Amino acid sequence: MPARLILVLGGTAEARRLAADLDAEGVPVVSSLAGRVRNPALPPGEVRIGGFGGVDGLVAWLEAHDVAAVVDATHPFASRMTDHAVAATAVTGVPLLVLTRPGWPPQPDWTWVDSLPAAAALLPSLGERVFLTIGRTGLAAFAGLDLAFLVRCVDPPRPPLPSHRRVILDRGPFTVDGERALLREHHIDVLVTKDSGGAATSPKLAAARAESVHVVVQRRPHLPVGVDVAKTVEAALSWVRDRRS
Repeated sequence: MPARLILVLGGTAEARRLAADLDAEGVPVVSSLAGRVRNPALPPGEVRIGGFGGVDGLVAWLEAHDVAAVVDATHPFASRMTDHAVAATAVTGVPLLVLTRPGWPPQPDWTWVDSLPAAAALLPSLGERVFLTIGRTGLAAFAGLDLAFLVRCVDPPRPPLPSHRRVILDRGPFTVDGERALLREHHIDVLVTKDSGGAATSPKLAAARAESVHVVVQRRPHLPVGVDVAKTVEAALSWVRDRRS
């Protein structure tokens, strides 16, 4: 009898590591990517790209496949996909784990906000030259500001965008020395980022501290109440093994 598969909702380094470890153990795994990044890093095993079509589409997919468990290892700010996973697994009875990397250790001089519009409202009082490292989907919040923006994202962003901007297309990991040089080159006053966690993009935070750049951080959305949560790939692997035993 074929082994039951694991569906990994991916797009993060942790999702790729989990898929690789499961594949190495001979566990059938399907990694689902949203398709928002033009050339995503692909994990081992089967990969599907594109949305499911909301909760109903995910329910239909789970019912059409012999799924032992779902691991939501999407970005910490992909709250819509997490909500869909919670709703669909509640309907189908498929066990769900949310694998989310820890956030960055808070620093006393950071300014925390609950949304990107809230960050935008603060910027005129904080500086004139802003480094945005928030991805490409939230840039509209800053479009009306008469400030100079350095925008870094993986793929070209779409309007609406800030009028005074320079866009850098790049993907981590980054280095502290490289980030310090970038901040100095563009005379950055303020860094705006999300509490994504992880080591690949954290050097910008150390660089900002070294260069006396103000840091504005968007808080993570709250996880749904009652879901199983793992902070490491190792913990997620253990959870999956328990569901397949």
